Amino acid sequence: MSLFSSLSPDHLQRYARIIQEGIAVRSHFDLLKWLQGEMQHYLPHEIMLAAWGDFESNLIRHDIVSTLPGVRTDHLNPARFSPLLGDFHNRWIERGKTPYTLDIGASGILFESWRLRCSLGRALQGMRSSLLHGISDRRGHHDCLYIIFSSQDKLDSSKLSAMEILLPYLDTALRSVAPLPHHPPLLADSPESEDHGLSERESEIMNWVKMGKTNGEIGSILSISAFTVKNHMQRIFKKLDVYNRMQAVSKIERSLSHG
Repeated sequence: MSLFSSLSPDHLQRYARIIQEGIAVRSHFDLLKWLQGEMQHYLPHEIMLAAWGDFESNLIRHDIVSTLPGVRTDHLNPARFSPLLGDFHNRWIERGKTPYTLDIGASGILFESWRLRCSLGRALQGMRSSLLHGISDRRGHHDCLYIIFSSQDKLDSSKLSAMEILLPYLDTALRSVAPLPHHPPLLADSPESEDHGLSERESEIMNWVKMGKTNGEIGSILSISAFTVKNHMQRIFKKLDVYNRMQAVSKIERSLSHG
């Protein structure tokens, strides 16, 4: 309770709201809304990466939560960035399993040969700092890391304290959500997507359409209005020469299966 004892009543009330909302998380959509809400006041970030498993044996699973185009769990091959996760884990162990921050540019954690190969790698080039903490699951005999990436130049010590306070609830929220299966992306990282003439934003919207999201839900995820999503959808239909969402998804999937 020592971390809470130094907080003002206003901060205690805000933390209480964040914790209550975190306990209510049941889906990836809930998780995204939670992380993009008041959580941003204490842990500002554009990307959150959770990784768990046997890091020594390189048997690692992951989940990614972000509003950035194409930065999704099911768009990534874990083998591409497992060395990065291993490096993060080693640093955490060396620091006695305490939270720490990194200046991404100065730390040299991102290798040129890796970071240009996928949407996550490209997105990380726009990040300036990161914060990491983890939990050792003694019953499951594995570690779980939670890494946030921010475009802010520096995450100060107050963010370390916030991570220590919120980590148990972050871990609870993630454990309440089934990890997404890995499968090839519908559009974002496939060369065939260029044949359709869709922009990166349009491709991102179509990925969410494939998952059955409504215009309102997609707007909430991408921080744009449902009206803007509708306008994007109209342009997508025109480019694909289709009349509805089902036809659009079907046409893109057919082209990928024959690519």
